Amino acid sequence: MAIHFTKRLFVLTNILALIFFMPGIALAVPIKINTYTDIIVAQTTKTASDSTSFSDINLTPQQSQQLQAVRHRRNKEIQAVLNSSQRVQLAHNLHAGNNINQALKTLNLQPEQQELVEAILKFTNLKMKAILSRYSLQVGEK
Repeated sequence: MAIHFTKRLFVLTNILALIFFMPGIALAVPIKINTYTDIIVAQTTKTASDSTSFSDINLTPQQSQQLQAVRHRRNKEIQAVLNSSQRVQLAHNLHAGNNINQALKTLNLQPEQQELVEAILKFTNLKMKAILSRYSLQVGEK
């Protein structure tokens, strides 16, 4: 009986340790807020590959997933700042072939919204640069 309790306790502590030390695994499931997220993600994937040519470098699946998660979070944060008519206009601009920056410039944003969107974009760019710099460090070590 004591052996079974010890095994169960060991398994439970391992699971808790994994959850605490690797929270990204536990939170890897995307949450769907509204239907416009898909539109922005599809367009920003094209934009990112045009501007920084991620297709030219060989990223690991984990690094690609990290970049995608950063872009997805950026999209959710931008959508939280916009009102419903601005979201519709943004989706329309993206469908017209504009990249995310061009589409955001055409929106009639209030000064507070503009500041928030710019902060979101700067923060996202910093996160993406950090991921890519980790990639370049790994390539340099090999």
